[in-house]
Amino acid sequence: MQNKTDSAFDTMFGQEVHEGLTAFPKYLSSKYFYDETGDKLFQDIMAMPDYYLTESEFAILKRYSPEITKLFSEDKQPFSLFELGAGDGKKTKILLRELVAKNVDFDYRPIDISQNALNQLELSIKKELPAVPINPLQGTYFDTLQDIGKENGRKKVILFLGSNIGNLLHPQAIDFLQKMTAVLGTKDLLFMGMDQKKHPQTILNAYNDKGGITEAFNKNILNRINTEFQGNFDPDKFLHWEVYDPETGTAKSYLVAKEKHMVLIASLGLEINFSQWETIHTEISQKYDDPTVEWLAGKAGLEIVTSFTDGNNFFKDYILKKKAL
Repeated sequence: MQNKTDSAFDTMFGQEVHEGLTAFPKYLSSKYFYDETGDKLFQDIMAMPDYYLTESEFAILKRYSPEITKLFSEDKQPFSLFELGAGDGKKTKILLRELVAKNVDFDYRPIDISQNALNQLELSIKKELPAVPINPLQGTYFDTLQDIGKENGRKKVILFLGSNIGNLLHPQAIDFLQKMTAVLGTKDLLFMGMDQKKHPQTILNAYNDKGGITEAFNKNILNRINTEFQGNFDPDKFLHWEVYDPETGTAKSYLVAKEKHMVLIASLGLEINFSQWETIHTEISQKYDDPTVEWLAGKAGLEIVTSFTDGNNFFKDYILKKKAL
């Protein structure tokens, strides 16, 4: 039984679960890891010692925030600071404080798929940085790009921190960046974090912690399917597995069925059969170097203005702009 019910595709989540679990090989999108539980698990991941990405970018922003905010505001024009996948805004607050201290004329427009994350962020900004005008937008990156494009007449600075671009393979990343280029004006800027290639074990450790937090984060999508679509996934029947290919710079996460079994998802009208060791691909995390970033930017009609890195050269934040015609 693999036919959808009349109400199955009331949400994009339902449609993508149906598509992914009836495909071969099976897959689910990591963007659906996030609900209230997923948000908390990701905060726990970012606090892990082996998850170097957050602390590396945090160090960049702490060290270079004066230079970065100067680049944002050097033309003295008021601007809107959009942030794709804002999360808890911990790193962004470093830039917000610097912008407020320099009396820069701007407003902050965080974007996130999780309404819970946006609600918490708005509360914290109003408490910690009441001088910052905040206008949250709930939705996916692609949906909100259209909203960003409507902000004609006001300069835009778009933040894409945390190497979230790494959730896209290169063809999708180019497509995404081309759509980004389409909404940028000649004076607009894109500030993008990109995790760098490094020792493969360092990367594997970041996505396969011994405490099982990353495993729980990946399996949270199964719990969401159970709750929202009357599924009966048993997360204990799946093994979380991480691989990294140093040639391509691609880390991939899988949920691997430990035994042959069947899963019923009542609201989607699905019975999904798993053979032993069959996989569900859940996430990719792409790693970069300067030539790769230059190539991606060029394909999208962008050029690198400058970049900033941490002391270990683990992570880089790039400032890009639209190529002049």
